[in-house]
Amino acid sequence: MRFGYWTPIFGGWLRNVSDEQTPATFAHLAEIARAAERGGFDLTLVPELNLNDIKGADGPALDAWTVSAALAAVTERIEILAAVRPSYHPPALAAKQAATIQEIAQGRFTLNVVSAWWAEEARQYGVSFADHDDRYAITREYVDVLRGLWSQTPFSFDGDHYRFEETHLEPKPSVLPRIYAGGESETGRAAIAGFADAYLTHGGTIDELRDKIADMRERRERAGLDPFAAFGMAAYPIVRDTEAEAQAELERITDVRAGGAYDSYRDFVTKSQLDVEISLREYSVSNRGLRPELIGTPEQVAERILAFQDAGVDTLLLQFSPALSELERFAEQVVPLVNGATSGRESERIGSHA
Repeated sequence: MRFGYWTPIFGGWLRNVSDEQTPATFAHLAEIARAAERGGFDLTLVPELNLNDIKGADGPALDAWTVSAALAAVTERIEILAAVRPSYHPPALAAKQAATIQEIAQGRFTLNVVSAWWAEEARQYGVSFADHDDRYAITREYVDVLRGLWSQTPFSFDGDHYRFEETHLEPKPSVLPRIYAGGESETGRAAIAGFADAYLTHGGTIDELRDKIADMRERRERAGLDPFAAFGMAAYPIVRDTEAEAQAELERITDVRAGGAYDSYRDFVTKSQLDVEISLREYSVSNRGLRPELIGTPEQVAERILAFQDAGVDTLLLQFSPALSELERFAEQVVPLVNGATSGRESERIGSHA
């Protein structure tokens, strides 16, 4: 299992807690990144929104790519997975920026290509917002352009949405950035099976993830492409010494109250074609993070993670609050249990074939 965390560029992940002791400053984000490296984390996902859908549109939201470049410069090992939305980044400029950040990161920079969902954000920032299926059609071409510019000189392309003629991009990235993507609609899954290297999903149950991974594996095979390099899932773990303490924390963070932070709720559920129904209470934590139920003692959470691993999840993208102290708790108490159990299983497997 690879352990990742979401860089909290919004100051946290809880819609019911105003102060999560996670300031939206680069100094704090760098402190978290260094703690993650020390604690055995493998990657960080840097999300991209120009408005804050956690605390409300008037809340802080740092720029994802600026933060990614800076994190690449102050870390040594961790993978920097930055979100990119085609409508907000002209592809040739994004390809140039990605190649430059890859130089800073020395091969550790990757991309999560997101087809976007928030119409209000696009309106405020003067960005076009196509219909759902059209956004995925644009994304397909966008990834083709990125890869072409990263590998061909000069590069020409004549598509429905982008056109380039003998375009030069130098220097090329030393390592082609891996392309992650996530989507649940039929259109989204069909597109992602064709253009992405790895598949990401919001938090779900074990059965939901098993079915989703099986479906995406089959689509990939039908397309005649290599298997996905990773299957990642978002989750919000709550680790405490006792079950009662974990449940008390769950109740605290899901104390649903009306307010500005919920303005994006209706927009999200109506503009996204989700494959499960979510409640306002569940929405109180970002990215369906409570649905995997990584809640309890370290041993209980580790056991639950191993069950997701058996279902095909090989990458966890975790959200914490307060980000620094809870990440450190998870690294100290849960990561060694999962790694130890995985090593033991591997030893048993090798022994059975000896």
